[in-house]
Amino acid sequence: MTTSSWRERVRAEEELLTQLSLQVSQAAQRRAVALREGVAELGSVYAVANELGRSWQAVDKVLKKQHKKPPEQGPTTTE
Repeated sequence: MTTSSWRERVRAEEELLTQLSLQVSQAAQRRAVALREGVAELGSVYAVANELGRSWQAVDKVLKKQHKKPPEQGPTTTE
């Protein structure tokens, strides 16, 4: 059984953290899009928050935060 050096393990974990961070950011953006669709359907942030069992301030904060961010792009591959 070969054991990786601590340097290799640190590099691998840093890569994993980078990938996970990108996935979290993309999920947050998709959630904001869904919340905006909910606002369009139900007519207000309050109605969406009520439907989800959250405060309207929490929903509003998500929408404002994601509205300010430019969309992040994942790594591109050429196949």
